[in-house]
Amino acid sequence: MEQPALSVLINNYNYARFVGRAIDSVLNQDARNVEIIVVDDGSTDQSRSVLEAYDSRVKVIFQENAGQAAAINTAVRASAGEILCFLDADDWWAPSKLSATAAAFRANPQASLVYHRLQPTLVDGTPTSKPIPRTLCSGALSPLLTRSAGWWPFPMTSAVAVRRSAWNAAGSIPIQFRISADAWLVGIYPFLGDVIAMPDPLGFYRIHNNNWYRSTEDATTLRRRMTHWQQTVEATNLFLSAHELPARLHLTDHYPFRVASAKLQGADARTRFKLAVEGLFFAGEPNLLRRTRDSLRSAHGLSRLGLDVGLPEAAE
Repeated sequence: MEQPALSVLINNYNYARFVGRAIDSVLNQDARNVEIIVVDDGSTDQSRSVLEAYDSRVKVIFQENAGQAAAINTAVRASAGEILCFLDADDWWAPSKLSATAAAFRANPQASLVYHRLQPTLVDGTPTSKPIPRTLCSGALSPLLTRSAGWWPFPMTSAVAVRRSAWNAAGSIPIQFRISADAWLVGIYPFLGDVIAMPDPLGFYRIHNNNWYRSTEDATTLRRRMTHWQQTVEATNLFLSAHELPARLHLTDHYPFRVASAKLQGADARTRFKLAVEGLFFAGEPNLLRRTRDSLRSAHGLSRLGLDVGLPEAAE
């Protein structure tokens, strides 16, 4: 049997109502020589019956709940393709996604990671807002990440594909990334090779309250994001040190972290002005107009009274 050129790796946890559309979108691709591996991470809904209905068309692995990183690692170990394409169970792809991805890797032999935009949708699949990320970054991105504490207009998991040789060099995703395992992919792989961005929205990103990013922010969500960002910086520095790479990240360069901290603690006029100026020079947003807009909006949206004010002790 011919070895598959592309491995599609789907991680699923309690998305029985969505995972069928994700799988069908892979089965309907115009690319050939593709394998599909779904790892169900201990779902307690009807996922098993949905997945087993696909028979031999999909390789399904059931495991006890261990988080997104563990599910992706399991899928990669079971795969054989030279290109690894990741898909969250609540998202789906356009029919040309895989062929476009394979072509991009062929045209760019130094690329470790290829990505594209995603079209955000409502829960029912209705498109909403513009494709993300708005700013695209290609080429050698490690200098940018070094100046921004690893932050850039990164793609979501379902837009990311990596070369197996780069996966082998990076190793498995640390299991601490139980959610947002894409933070490891988009944070580490730019240090291992070039990044190639494709401008078309070749996938669909379903927005709902189980996503990491919510439509509204509260103190709990902000603190969770800040902890995640800090742990990501620490994990990246451990990787860079272990691989004897000279770059190091510094959390003080992480502008979104500093803004989140100000939202929690509150910000006077001087702090708002300082953050506005810092945002104008933040390396993580290469587009000058968006960087200017974002820095002014961030500073304007800060309040003297932070979100932590008045929280009950249990919430602290």
